[in-house]
Amino acid sequence: MAKPHALKRTLSVWNCFTLGFSVVSPVVGLYAIFGVQNLVTGGGWIAALALCLVMQMMVATVYAELSSQFPIAGGAYKWARQLIGPRAGQYAGVIYVSSTIAMLTTTAYTGGMWLSAVFVGGNAQGVTAVIWGAVFLLICTMVNLVDQSIFKVINLLGVCAEVIGSICVALVLFFFFRMHPVSELFQHLGTGLAPTDLAAFLAAVAIAGWAFIGFDACSTIAEEAHNPERMIPRAIFLSLCAVGSVVLFNSSSLMLSVDHDVLIEASATSDPISPIITSTIGAWAAKPFLAIVMTAFLSCGSSVVNYVSRIVFSMAREGNMPAPLSRVTKHRIPRNAILTTISLSGLGLLFGLNDGAVATIIAFGTGGLYAMFSMTTGVGLYARLTGRWNPALGALKLGGWGLAINTVAFCWAMFELINIAWPREYVVAAGAPWWQLWAVPLVLGSILSVTTLHILINNKRRGTKNETQKASQQV
Repeated sequence: MAKPHALKRTLSVWNCFTLGFSVVSPVVGLYAIFGVQNLVTGGGWIAALALCLVMQMMVATVYAELSSQFPIAGGAYKWARQLIGPRAGQYAGVIYVSSTIAMLTTTAYTGGMWLSAVFVGGNAQGVTAVIWGAVFLLICTMVNLVDQSIFKVINLLGVCAEVIGSICVALVLFFFFRMHPVSELFQHLGTGLAPTDLAAFLAAVAIAGWAFIGFDACSTIAEEAHNPERMIPRAIFLSLCAVGSVVLFNSSSLMLSVDHDVLIEASATSDPISPIITSTIGAWAAKPFLAIVMTAFLSCGSSVVNYVSRIVFSMAREGNMPAPLSRVTKHRIPRNAILTTISLSGLGLLFGLNDGAVATIIAFGTGGLYAMFSMTTGVGLYARLTGRWNPALGALKLGGWGLAINTVAFCWAMFELINIAWPREYVVAAGAPWWQLWAVPLVLGSILSVTTLHILINNKRRGTKNETQKASQQV
């Protein structure tokens, strides 16, 4: 009989890579940034995208170092708890779960629109968008509950869809439909909604950050991987490098294949990429491309459910969430954690009934993850400097480079968190209410305040209980 709190080691390095690849997802990432980048900056944002990828590799290196020594379910949550203490773990866990739930809600809301587009056509909005988002979540639930082999197949389909929908289409555009020289990629910066060139570049860096999140998913499934000390770091690097390369190439191919005015016009729509592809390759490509994008979103959604549920499972096992969430089925699937993850995300979908509210969820999903990157790299740096962590004991040995990379990663993560959280009306929406502009600090501050209150109340209860016990012993 399976142990109540143990997961099964069934994942190879390929499975771990496909999970990370699907969570980061070139298609999903490209749709998240392409239109907004063009509208806000006017163009010339490829340099910002490349910079963001290089700096995120620094963050990924810290995650890889920690994974090589502490390959435990829950990843960054567990590292904070183990290196600093239970209280740091509580804060890390709350930030991690809330931001990844927001990420899943965003994926479900957007993925539901693609389901609707494929099966009934049209652009789903309001109640219809929420219903299709719920259908999307239901499919992702079934993929995760049935068996790990089904999850592996869906991941493989997602990777195939990404290869066809991202790489092959981009290659065709670049070699057969390119109409501009490469220098076009570095022109037009500052001609968009951003008021100055510097504001445009900083906004471009902030928006680029949306495309390179999720590689940490590999670290949360360490207990299900064979030889995780070596396999998880490799999966982290491979997934981010592969996705980053594809997003850079795809963005470049799209920008070089259409007239700049047409590009800006397409970017103002809810689907900025499909019109470009159909206008260059042909109208026949519309339906196949929709199906490819839908498959990529389903793979991404299923992987995010897997990713988040392992964090919930790990927190429950440590006593920071209800104990039943740490139990597994006879096939060692954390069913209760999966169902809880889906339920919370489903509640988040209700915000889709209000455009401003759903925009807040989307903003916090990214900002919250950069808060987690900041905390994890900060924990690593503090533990390294105070002797709480000796990276030389891990399978990945960077020597003196480890401290330098960790310092750069922490500074970058903090900068990008502030950059993303900074209120910009030209990035969010014209006339957006103040609370939407300040979405990241407001939501993050509220979550941290509630967590602090919870910790203080628990400490007071423990103190009262201890005093009562001492008094009874004296009597």
